[in-house]
Amino acid sequence: MDFRDVVRVGSELPDVEVSTSYGTPALKVRGRSFCRLWGPDESERKGPEPGDVLVVFCDLDEKPMLIESAGGALFDQEHYVGHPALLVRLADVDDALLKDVLTESWRQKAPKRLLGEFDATGG
Repeated sequence: MDFRDVVRVGSELPDVEVSTSYGTPALKVRGRSFCRLWGPDESERKGPEPGDVLVVFCDLDEKPMLIESAGGALFDQEHYVGHPALLVRLADVDDALLKDVLTESWRQKAPKRLLGEFDATGG
């Protein structure tokens, strides 16, 4: 997987645009970033190569369970401990898990009205 796959899967959600956040490729919903790639400076300090790690948002209470159940594809890093965000190793994620984490992240950032419309249509 790479960012093209993130765009492909994320674009199935309403009002998603490809953009940048912190100087890296990102997806936004109505101007609010809901995922982005780690940049070169983050990768140098924290591990995998640029482009290999995606930052997404999640419910903080569900974060440990999500990481534990993902078989290593999802992880946390010191900077994100205590924050409602987790990291996705794109090389280790499949379409189903990517769709799940992108949808949850989108839900965390989508405006309430859009979220209501999405839920009303069975999203």
